[in-house]
Amino acid sequence: MPEMNDFPPPRAAQPAGPDRARIQRSVLDEQVELWWFHDPAKSLLCYSVAVLLILGCGLGGIILLSSTTSFSSDWRLGAGTALCLLALAVLLKQLLSSAVQDMNCVRSRRRIGILKSGGLSDLLVVLVTGLCLVICGAVLLKLALGYHMPKPGVALNDMYISGVVMLAGGTAAVVGAGLYAGVVLLVERTRHGRRFWDRALGVFTISGRHMDQGSRETTSSLANLI
Repeated sequence: MPEMNDFPPPRAAQPAGPDRARIQRSVLDEQVELWWFHDPAKSLLCYSVAVLLILGCGLGGIILLSSTTSFSSDWRLGAGTALCLLALAVLLKQLLSSAVQDMNCVRSRRRIGILKSGGLSDLLVVLVTGLCLVICGAVLLKLALGYHMPKPGVALNDMYISGVVMLAGGTAAVVGAGLYAGVVLLVERTRHGRRFWDRALGVFTISGRHMDQGSRETTSSLANLI
């Protein structure tokens, strides 16, 4: 059959070239310095919350300590000292994270994820600070409401207002930390689900391509045999 020789020879499978985008992404993922800025939105949010806590607790503590009198020296001194210590604790965490980042002494992705702004350490600091504010505010409210006086003085009114402010701020911090943890957990689960789905689709696509190439090679071999 001379007409069967007119079929073109089967084309060899061309090797796929390297994916430049994937190579560039893998190279960037290996840079330890970039791991600290992997989620800029979360980092900016947690950094702003830390600044608000430092300013709020610091200014509140300074105001209470500076307005201490002989009649109300106990609760003002205690509450002001507690607020200043909380502000120093949040500031210390931010300074430690910056120092560890500048020294580049941590090269584990998991540890960097914990220490960076927006990581687990920020969540714990905000949660502990909020709980401390709630406890201090509840104590001040209990003390203010415990005095059975016909005409409470200015000191008791200040104690009551300070307790309400601290209780409201602590509750907001605790609720915000809980919402943040829930949203981050949901996003991480959704992200892992998308990665799994993308991998499954990739395996299915690659398998389909291999099956298609195999069927084409089989058809070509049968044609050459005929």
